[in-house]
Amino acid sequence: MNIVNELENRIVFCDGGMGSLLQAGGLQPGELPGTWNVSHPEVLVKIHQEYLDAGADIVTTNTFGVDGLKYNEHTEYQLEPVIGAAVRNAKEAIRRSGKQAWVALDMGPTGKLLKPLGDLAFEEAYRLYSEVVTIGAREGADLVLIETMSDSYETKAAVLAAKEHCDLPVFVTVTFDERGKLLTGGSPASVVAMLEGLGVDALGMNCGLGPLQMKEILKDILAVSSIPVIVNPNAGLPRSEDGKTVYDIDAEAFAEAMGDIVKMGARMVGGCCGTTPEHIRRTVELCRGLEPVPVTKKHRTVISSFCQAVEIGGSPVIIGERINPTGKSKFKQALRDHNLEYILNEGVTQQDHGAHVLDVNVGLPEIDEPAMMEEVVRELQSIIDLPLQLDTSDPEAMERGLRVYNGKPLINSVNGKEESMRTVFPLVKKYGGVVVALTLDESGIPETAKGRVRIAEKIYRTAAEYGIGPEDILIDALCLTVSSDSRGALTTLETLRRVRDELHGKTVLGVSNISFGLPQREIINAAFFTMALQNGLSAAIINPNSEAMMRAYYSFRVLSDLDPQCRDYIGIYSGQTATLGASAVKGAGAGREGFGAAGSGVAGHGAADAGGNAGSADAGFGGLLGESIEKGLKEQAARAAAALLETRDALDVINEQVIPALDRVGKGFEQGTMFLPQLLMSAEAAKAAFEIIKERMQASGQTREKKGSIILATVKGDIHDIGKNIVKVLLENYSYDVIDLGKDVPPELIVQTAVEKKIRLVGLSALMTTTVPGMEETIRQLREASPETKVMVGGAVLTKEYAETMGADRYCRDAMASVNYAEEVLG
Repeated sequence: MNIVNELENRIVFCDGGMGSLLQAGGLQPGELPGTWNVSHPEVLVKIHQEYLDAGADIVTTNTFGVDGLKYNEHTEYQLEPVIGAAVRNAKEAIRRSGKQAWVALDMGPTGKLLKPLGDLAFEEAYRLYSEVVTIGAREGADLVLIETMSDSYETKAAVLAAKEHCDLPVFVTVTFDERGKLLTGGSPASVVAMLEGLGVDALGMNCGLGPLQMKEILKDILAVSSIPVIVNPNAGLPRSEDGKTVYDIDAEAFAEAMGDIVKMGARMVGGCCGTTPEHIRRTVELCRGLEPVPVTKKHRTVISSFCQAVEIGGSPVIIGERINPTGKSKFKQALRDHNLEYILNEGVTQQDHGAHVLDVNVGLPEIDEPAMMEEVVRELQSIIDLPLQLDTSDPEAMERGLRVYNGKPLINSVNGKEESMRTVFPLVKKYGGVVVALTLDESGIPETAKGRVRIAEKIYRTAAEYGIGPEDILIDALCLTVSSDSRGALTTLETLRRVRDELHGKTVLGVSNISFGLPQREIINAAFFTMALQNGLSAAIINPNSEAMMRAYYSFRVLSDLDPQCRDYIGIYSGQTATLGASAVKGAGAGREGFGAAGSGVAGHGAADAGGNAGSADAGFGGLLGESIEKGLKEQAARAAAALLETRDALDVINEQVIPALDRVGKGFEQGTMFLPQLLMSAEAAKAAFEIIKERMQASGQTREKKGSIILATVKGDIHDIGKNIVKVLLENYSYDVIDLGKDVPPELIVQTAVEKKIRLVGLSALMTTTVPGMEETIRQLREASPETKVMVGGAVLTKEYAETMGADRYCRDAMASVNYAEEVLG
């Protein structure tokens, strides 16, 4: 029976940890686990068989971390033999067990950040995963398990590789921290939205946490997921004993917690780091007879960015319309000039003024629209955490934008024409998204609401043929200007009302079309906007920089009991004396999640005194520099720094503008109002400003004193350097000299460098449990050779207690914690 069908009928049990069992079998620190598939196949078969005997239904191949970066023509073991042997070992164990079971082809993270945050291109990550899938599927794997993923973008590359290179079921588990966030900021809601949109067969979480810590996150996943949920925790929290990693939850306690997890609604359970066949045996014994909680369709209309989900259907959603060349001569010229900074500023400004989603339309006849769409999507998502609406009539531009989009986007648009539906719906099905559906067809735009509703029904029916439900469609009722059709507004309002009441659908509208050709358009727009909201409009494409429109929006929310205790309204408008046409920037009371929200200290471009300064041009550029760094605008930061240097000393600019801006970003990151992509882009903006400042200092003979030197290294046997590289970027911005020894670094080299250069602080990173002994050995050697050297450690497998048992001086849970400890030791 297909494993997906099996999941529909009962609880399915996965196996547990692999690395610690390989270590017990003789795997040495620094030795790549995948090589044992070829060199010690009997050990792998034995481990798989022990899990099968314990009751596991699924055994995962020993291919975690196996890809073309680590196994290629330049290494002792090549990719194809390692993967082929892994699948054969698992299949042999199943044969010997004599039971029905399934082989999961295991794929984990590459250990690199994807561009623009890192150096690995999205399509290169896709290629690496495609190689693994192609070999594994050919060798006879029964499903693909993408696990331990901490970046939604890399996860998408892996899912697309699996879906496009085999027809096997695809399961995905990600790794959340104790706050319920991915490394790059993703939430349970945003992860579920993207993965369900991509069409995976089951999803969930593994690693990072024990079963007790996962329970709260599981509640959030189950609340939004419409497909089976997987939970594979660690055996609690790790610590070091006699040079070995041990975990604090035994098999009996683990099984009891997993019983609770099954009763909550998980359909597939197993273990990760620290779990053994005994953990799985006890879990199977306790959970096998439990009645599965039904998997229910949630019918949510939801889109997402890399870190947040926006649900459409409750409080109305604002879609910012300004990234669109229609009627905007400056924007058209920016597209012709490839002036991406202008486009990014339009996005930032709309976010600051309260947009929940940004429309992205870059169509001009004289430019390469597909290439521009792909580039603008990447650049916007590097600094803005809002979901995007990809707005194009060019199928190629639509697909290129959808492919590189990090999340589940809004897609604008499809219509009732047969050609349109047959072109757009396959893309929606493949990449996931909520699609705007225009109520027009081959006969044009119906003059009556009845005609438009009829087209909406046709669109729903055709979408269903592709497996697209009505929850993933927003009906655009279309509004024609009242200057040429006096009943245009009434027809649109009736259509909105009937779609809501008769079809139970969600709607969207480009509101400002209603006033085309009339003077003082905002007056008409704001009044019509309020009427449309009252008649059921779910999402509005408007200019959020227009205070008339935003006042109508916030007032409607108050009067419709959508703003509890009027919190948002009061937070924005209390004390404001602006006139109707003035711009009000969304403030602390607005409750908007993420970048630019409360706590980030970011003001909008339209606000007076954006940097908190007044009067002189010098003060204004100071505010602009800080704002540019906080928002990750590299070119603007460089220009603002150059302008400041005309009147200010270079060191003053650093100490009074750049460092305080980085501190504000760091505080936002620690408070959870900013996420890793924004942290890194802010660091890049600061770097751009530093380059300008450095040139001026060199010309005048000035130098910027370094605070001290710090060694960073990923320990022996570990080739994952994401964490180390992030820490390096931030430390360098805070004026530390970083000696980056790279990855897979032996203890002897770290110790030798620390002694020779009299280093006072060393930072060590490890991702895999099998390489933690190498970290402990490095610390032991440092203590003997250089006892005055402090050691900070970090990595997905570590905790504060674990670090202490290894003898580290400080556990740093993230990059900002590393900066803070460096300041404590060296600052």
